[in-house]
Amino acid sequence: MGDGAHPSQRLDDVVHQRVRLGILAVLSEADQADFGYLKETLGLTDGNLSRHLQVLDDAGFVRIEKTFEGRRPRTWVSSTKAGRAAFASELAALRSLMASVERRGAAGDPG
Repeated sequence: MGDGAHPSQRLDDVVHQRVRLGILAVLSEADQADFGYLKETLGLTDGNLSRHLQVLDDAGFVRIEKTFEGRRPRTWVSSTKAGRAAFASELAALRSLMASVERRGAAGDPG
């Protein structure tokens, strides 16, 4: 990186949080996922998942759609274009950070 900034400065606080990163990772593998699937896959409570989805929604990274199947409500979550871009940017920043650490380690820590 020519600007001298440490790669960690490129990490996005909204995306980098463990649960939100997990949500975006799951959504990167599918067009959409329902609330129950996200909750089970990521091992979250209803309230915890709801809060993190709200943060991602406020940032414009996910779209939340509430539907009914018969009388049963169902919440579908999908990643927006901005969400997919933020996730890709986060992965690139993490790769850059890992490469930086690996270069420094290979450059001569004799111990």
